[in-house]
Amino acid sequence: MSAITETTDGPIEVIQVLFALHPSFGAQELCGPLEILSKALHKINDPATKAFEITIAAPSAGVSSSSGLTIKADIDYDTAHEDLSEYDVLIIPGGDGVNKVLETQSEPLPIISAFAKLQISDPSKERTLMSIGTGSLLFAQSGILQGLAATTHPDYYTKMEIICKDAARKGDLEQTDVMEENYVVNNARYELGENLEENPFVLSKRPDAKRKSIARKGSNAWKESVKRRESNARRASLRLGGLRLITSGGITSGLDASLYLVAAMVSHESAQEVARIMQYTWNKGVTVEGIDV
Repeated sequence: MSAITETTDGPIEVIQVLFALHPSFGAQELCGPLEILSKALHKINDPATKAFEITIAAPSAGVSSSSGLTIKADIDYDTAHEDLSEYDVLIIPGGDGVNKVLETQSEPLPIISAFAKLQISDPSKERTLMSIGTGSLLFAQSGILQGLAATTHPDYYTKMEIICKDAARKGDLEQTDVMEENYVVNNARYELGENLEENPFVLSKRPDAKRKSIARKGSNAWKESVKRRESNARRASLRLGGLRLITSGGITSGLDASLYLVAAMVSHESAQEVARIMQYTWNKGVTVEGIDV
């Protein structure tokens, strides 16, 4: 369950986020999203309404990035697996170490699979799985991208396609639409409206990998989810039990995807305020499928 923080205006939800690191992760692929989520507030003028609580998991007490930055882990992977149901968001940074993870089939591959299976077995909770850069290669290797759309760092589009095709052969033969986009969202959650042709958030048909996106903004606040037309049965009928799955491209794409996550789970106003504080221009990505389609 998400933590509850008491404020003068009553209780607010604190969204639990788990970053899963590996040796030689990309430092900026951790630090950028971490900075954005740490600054997000439910009420932009009230510091007591922090929206996210961050936990870092790693295979050892300290783990170093490819640039030599050493991060102290909050928990190890054994504890992360034990407590996995408590987290609302799992974020996987990429980096040089991804190739080693693929070779050794080590963490965070097992925790990615476990998080996806958790959503399938318990679709009553809204969960999000997000990758930065080459972290999406680990999603592909886990076989969870079949039938979905995804992106990665531009230098790895071909490798991504190869891994996805191999996963499809081992799985149910459904392909992954590898898109050349800033970030790609599957299983978004917001009211789509009655006329989908006029909705700026959703593509009624998945584009091919060469199509360019138009500007899009994030979804409604997570706190309003109980008011939506979503039902557990509807969520369960979607791929991965309705798991919101976000993949992003290179380093700055991770910033953009993180701002989308703030907009989706807190509010669009909160995301805009974080971007203002950081003096960063939020570049939008694409949302390829919504829960009410």
